[in-house]
Amino acid sequence: MPYMTNGKRDYKKELNWEKKKKPKRVKERAKRNAARKKVGLKKGDPRQVDHKDSNPSNNKKSNLRVVSAKTNLKKEANRKKKTSPRPYKKYRKKT
Repeated sequence: MPYMTNGKRDYKKELNWEKKKKPKRVKERAKRNAARKKVGLKKGDPRQVDHKDSNPSNNKKSNLRVVSAKTNLKKEANRKKKTSPRPYKKYRKKT
């Protein structure tokens, strides 16, 4: 990690760096933390919050559910497959 003090992560320095260099990431983390708080996940809980409608800005409690990281990654992979462009197919002209 870029900000380590005595073998431990220095979250304060890391956050200050992110605020200057990556403000979008700070906002995204705040939204993630708000969703975790809404469903009742505590710090250190390995489970994740899944948005049923795949819209990360929709943090209504009815749209959130608690899932394992594996389940969340599978859903994300499936979503990306559906939105990615189809591979180019070559068609022969009929004569």
